[in-house]
Parts: sequence; C-alpha cells; structure tokens
Amino acid sequence: MEVNATLVRELRDKTGAGIMDCKRALAETGGDLDNAVSYLRQKGLAAAAKKADRIAADGAVGAYVHPGGKIGVLVEINCETDFVARTTEFQSLLKDMAMQIAAANPRYVRREDVAAGEIEKEREIYHRQGLESGKPEKVVEKIVEGKMERFFSEVCLLEQAFIKDPDHKVADIVNDVVARLKEKIEIRRFVRYHLGEGIQKE
Repeated sequence: MEVNATLVRELRDKTGAGIMDCKRALAETGGDLDNAVSYLRQKGLAAAAKKADRIAADGAVGAYVHPGGKIGVLVEINCETDFVARTTEFQSLLKDMAMQIAAANPRYVRREDVAAGEIEKEREIYHRQGLESGKPEKVVEKIVEGKMERFFSEVCLLEQAFIKDPDHKVADIVNDVVARLKEKIEIRRFVRYHLGEGIQKE
C-alpha cells in the first residue's frame, strides 16, 4: 500500500524509529498509527532478545539531583561501544532513567534481583490476607499472583510504568532504544540518596 508521508513523519516523531522502519510498520498495519507504534515496539523486543547474549561493557554513569537537593541518583547503563554511549539518544536514556529512579524509588533493577526470601515473605502475607477474607484457595492463589505482579511493578525499575509515558514499562523504553541504536543496552545498577534517610530523628 502507498504510505502517507505525513503519517511516516508522525510515527517517526512518536517512536524515533528510522524512516524505512516507519514505512514498513505502517504498511504492515494498514496505515493505523497506534498499531504501527505497537508493531515497532514488538520489533524492539525482538531486537533486544537477539542482542541479549552480547557483552555490554561500555556505557556511562548518569546523575540526577532533584531540585531542592533532597534526592540524588547515580545510575550505570551499559552498552557495547563508546560511540553509542556518547550518542544523544543514549545520554537521553541515561537522564530519563536517573529521573525515573528519583521519582519512582525502585529498589531493584529487575525481578531476578529480588531475594527469594523476600518474594516468599510477600507471598505468605498476600496468601494469609486472602484466606482471612474467606475466599476459596483457588481464588486466593489468583489474587496472590496478581498482587505479586503489582509488587514487582513497584519495586523493580524495568517493570515500573515509565514516568513520561505511563502506558509503557521502563523495559519497553530500553528495548526501543536497543532497536534504534542496534546494540545491547542494559541498566546495570543504581543508587538513590534521600537526604536524612536512615537517621534516627528525636
């Protein structure tokens, strides 16, 4: 099908994808802009999966201090080459992730980082709550699974809703950048400081 140039430009503005990728996405989705965005995001996931086994030992450390100086963040994001680390897009991701951590206060990068003991403790709490509410065991198990997913979406950075676009997870945003920069990119670690945190106040 003939792809409208205005739609291509609009899709490119929305996703940052290349012109040919935008044309292909619109052709595949019959010119539907929303479906084309989803198509490109799915391609981003595929691109990220293909690059998962590569070594990402370059990258950069980003910093963000919230106005007023009460919250500060350091985050390390790795990529494969110094060239990509210096691109505007990579630096923008670094800044966005530092702001995400400052605003949403995750405790881990991914769910695999959460200790098994903590996961088990959360499950036990939700299970006990479900039983105390008088619901059948099968229903309780479904409730527990739902609450565990919500738990991971709160404490794990990659599973949080992105503060600039809450309809998408942080992992989606990272995968989009992977698809555009054609390198493995991963958030390795972060630290978040909150002024006075842990100090016993009288």
